[in-house]
Amino acid sequence: MKVAGFTFIRNAVKNDYPVVEAITSILPICDEFIVAHGNSDDDTLKLIKQIGSDKIRIIQTVWDDDLREGGRTFAQETDKAFNAISADADWAFYIQADECVHEKYLPVIKKEMELCLNDQRIEGLLFNYKHFYGSYDFFAQSRRWYRREIRVIRNIKGMHSYRDAQGFRFNDRKIRVKHIDAYIYHYGWVKPPKGLNQKVRNFNKFYTQNDQWIDNTYPEATDFDYGNADELFKFTGSHPSVFSSRVKNGNWKFNFDPTHLKNKMPFRRKALAWIEKITGIRCFEYKNYKKVA
Repeated sequence: MKVAGFTFIRNAVKNDYPVVEAITSILPICDEFIVAHGNSDDDTLKLIKQIGSDKIRIIQTVWDDDLREGGRTFAQETDKAFNAISADADWAFYIQADECVHEKYLPVIKKEMELCLNDQRIEGLLFNYKHFYGSYDFFAQSRRWYRREIRVIRNIKGMHSYRDAQGFRFNDRKIRVKHIDAYIYHYGWVKPPKGLNQKVRNFNKFYTQNDQWIDNTYPEATDFDYGNADELFKFTGSHPSVFSSRVKNGNWKFNFDPTHLKNKMPFRRKALAWIEKITGIRCFEYKNYKKVA
């Protein structure tokens, strides 16, 4: 069995993306790793090269900055990385620059890839998600955020990134997946208020051409208001070992009151959240996949 990891990145230093941690968290179970490096104007390329692994192969890309619609640029860049994977790779393990896998899940993931290798019904593996928020001490839940997504796919022609690179499809149909007992840790919302506000401003440039809306919604001089989650929970587990230095140095003060989020939830979302808590079922959940195992 051959496994290829892949990701895309641009301006990781400027936007403080933990891309090195993302790559190195899954590198132990990958035989090769493709990094699609966009036209950065910071030291991102140097950062990737400093990982120093002969598994890593960097391809240079140029982002279409005029494609400011629905995050389609992210899907294009994901496909560039995926298409550069060696033809003899069986599985492709996708990870975004603000995601990480705890080392305790690596044996589980590898075993599932081995078990599913010859089961042609299964075209991908579906992961659970934990969205950290504000600081490394909290994770958030919201019906507006995905709780599961595909991160391992078969390396076959016809696979492609879907919409804004959140998931994948095969020839435009939903992928048949197995839901596995492993998590992706998402750290995209873990930043100091000013840093997070700048990240959101830059991010939205790939979703809308309306710069005035960005300026009005996320003014440059203000802090992020941490109002886009529904509930916050105290995290009592451990972070991936590759994240230890970031956790140690994450010394900003996060004073947001978690109860404030829950109180702001509309009645409908409160009711649906209660049903999910009691039954484990998320009613009306969008699923960009078809579970077969």
